[in-house]
Amino acid sequence: MTKCEMLYSEPRHQLADEEKHVALAAARLLIAMGRGKRASNRRRARGSWTPIVVGAAAVAAALALNALRSKPAPAASPETAGTASPSTSTFLPTVVNAATAPGLAPEGMVWIPGGEFSMGAADPLGNDNNAVGMQATDDSRPIHRAYVDGFWMDATEVTNQQFAAFVKATGYVTVAERTPRAEEFPGAPPENLVAGAVVFSPPHHPVPLNDHFQWWSYVKGASWRHPLGPGSSIEGKEHHPVVHVAYGDAVAYATWAGKRLPTEAEWEFAARGGLSGQVYPWGNEFRKDGRWMANSHQGHFPDSDTGDDRFAGIAPVAEFPPNGYGLYDVAGNVWEWVSDWYRPDSYAQLAAAGGVARNPQGPSSSFDPAEPNEKKRVQRGGSFLCTDQYCSRYMVGTRGKGDVSTGTNHLGFRAVMSPSRNSS
Repeated sequence: MTKCEMLYSEPRHQLADEEKHVALAAARLLIAMGRGKRASNRRRARGSWTPIVVGAAAVAAALALNALRSKPAPAASPETAGTASPSTSTFLPTVVNAATAPGLAPEGMVWIPGGEFSMGAADPLGNDNNAVGMQATDDSRPIHRAYVDGFWMDATEVTNQQFAAFVKATGYVTVAERTPRAEEFPGAPPENLVAGAVVFSPPHHPVPLNDHFQWWSYVKGASWRHPLGPGSSIEGKEHHPVVHVAYGDAVAYATWAGKRLPTEAEWEFAARGGLSGQVYPWGNEFRKDGRWMANSHQGHFPDSDTGDDRFAGIAPVAEFPPNGYGLYDVAGNVWEWVSDWYRPDSYAQLAAAGGVARNPQGPSSSFDPAEPNEKKRVQRGGSFLCTDQYCSRYMVGTRGKGDVSTGTNHLGFRAVMSPSRNSS
C-alpha cells in the first residue's frame, strides 16, 4: 500500500470516536501520483467522513489487490502444518567465496562472504502453495543464478537509537515529518496539507481480507518519533527498529554512516545464511524444533495478534535466533528497503540473459503494472504482520515493493558496507 493509495481512497470502516484521531487524518496528497491531479469520479465515504478524491491508479491498484486477495485462504497455518515441501529441482548448491573477512568487523556488522547462489522462490507443494503464499509472488521467479562479492552487513535492522544519533548529528527531517507545500499540490484544501504516515490500525472484529483499508490508516503526526501517531513515542524502545522511513530517509542515514543500502541480490544471499532452496532463512519448518524463529502475526488477522511468539507488534531487534551468517530478523519484524528498483519481470530478464548475474544492481527504472505512475523500490523480509492468512512473505525468496516516498510502521532497513570502505 502507498500513501497515495490510502489518501486518494475512502475509508472502508467506521472507527470508534476515540480512534478517529489515528484514522485517515486530513488526506495528504502524494507527489508520486501526479501533483494536483484529480479523477473525475468521487466516492463518498461512509458515516461522517469527508469525501476523498480517488486517483485512477489507486483504483486500479485496489482492484488488483481485491482480485488477488479474494481467493480462499489456506486451511493450514505454518505454526501447525509442519514442514513445507518446496520444489528444489531448480536450486543448485550455494558456492561460498573462500576468502576470509578483510580485517575486524565494523561495529554492529557481520561479514557476508558472498559467492554464487540460486536466487528466487520455489514453487512449494505444501502448505505455502496458496493464494497468499507463493502463488502471490510470481515476481520472485524464475529462479536464477547470481553472484555477489563479499560485504559487511548490519547484524540487525537500524534501531531508533541509531537513527536518533543520525538526526541529532545532522538535523535531518524525515519525509513523514515534512509538511506538504501548497505549491506542490495546487487546489488541495489547506487542511489536507498535513505531515503524517501510514499506520497499521487493526479493527476490533474480523473483516474481509480483500480490502486493506480495513486495517491501514493515514495518521496525522505519525513519524519515526511517534510510530502510532501523536501520543505515542519511542521512549523505552531505543532497541526497536526505526520505522516510518521512506527510501530517501534510509539512504540519507546509510550515507551518513559511511554505508549504503544492500542490493536485492546481496540481501537475499545474506538472508539465506549459506542455505540453498529453503523456504525460511533457517530451513523448511516455520517453527524449528517447536521454537519461534521470527516475529510474525499469530491469531486472527488483522484484528487479533495473540503474541504467541512473545510479541504482539514490533519486537526489539535480535530477540529471535540469527541465521547462519549471524543476521537477526531477516524474516519478520519489519520490512527492509533494498536499493533495486522494482519490476515484476526483473527476474525473468536476468534468467533470459543466461549464465550467472554478477553483482546485479536491479533494473534501471521502476514499473509496477498495478500502479504504473508510482516509483517503487524492492522491500525484503516481511514483517510482524506476516501470516499465512494474508501475507507470508517471511519466506526468504519472496519480494515486496514500496513507493519510495511512503513509510509505514512495519518498514525499516539495514545497511551494508563494501570491504573497500572499511580501513580496519
